[in-house]
This record gives sequence, C-alpha cells and structure tokens, in this order.
Amino acid sequence: MDTVILVPAAVLVLWTLIMLVWMIVLRLPALAKLGRTKEQMRGGRGQDLDKVLPGTLQWKAHNYIHLLEQPTLFYAVTIMFALVGASEGDVLLAWAYVAIRVIHSLWQAVVNTIPVRFALFALSTLVLLAMTVKLLLALLAIA
Repeated sequence: MDTVILVPAAVLVLWTLIMLVWMIVLRLPALAKLGRTKEQMRGGRGQDLDKVLPGTLQWKAHNYIHLLEQPTLFYAVTIMFALVGASEGDVLLAWAYVAIRVIHSLWQAVVNTIPVRFALFALSTLVLLAMTVKLLLALLAIA
C-alpha cells in the first residue's frame, strides 16, 4: 500500500481539529457572557447561535462545518489512491488541495469576503476533480 498520499489527508484532519478548538475557545466565553440559564441553553443546534453570537465568531463554526463536507470526498479519493498507488503528481495535488483548504479556512475565519472565499473553494474543487479523474483513469487501467 502506498501511504504517502495519506499524509496530506492526515494533515487536513489535524487542521479540522484545530478549527474545532479555535471555534470552542471563542464560543464558550461568548456564550458565558450571554448570561443565559441552563434551561435556555438546552436543545437547539449550532446554527441557532447565528442569531445570538456575532458573525465573526460564527465564521469559525461555519468553516468547521465546511471542513466536514467536501473534504470527505478528498479522504475517499486519497484512501483509494493509497490502495491503487499514487504518483508524485497525485501526492502534489493532494497537498495542493490541503493548502487551498487551509487558506480557505483562514480567509473565512478572519476576513470572510465571499468572492475570495468562493474562488478558493472553486480552486480546491478543481483540484479535487483533477484528483478524481486521475484516480478513475488509474482504476480503469487496472480493471
């Protein structure tokens, strides 16, 4: 098994956990300042906090959710590449995907202007598409 392509995937998992910690570290003190009772804090979902907390705090939460969406496809692709063998180009594409997603996270968490954020998302999607097409071609070649 060619595991080198799993390293960028592991780095993206670590980055996702860093975003989770960043979100928690900012959210908990903000929630404490609201002075709500335990009963008022029961139930609900994270998105309900959009009505209560400042947007700049919620940006981290929104990005954390994004890191649990499209990157799941990236994880699947990297695992399949690990099984069939990945070229240097495949590994470079995986690192490019991770780098763009980290930049996307930082942009969304700190600045959050939509045109730049969308451009970063679109670019990471194109990289993931290229990886997927290369994977499919590799699978068809060995089928």
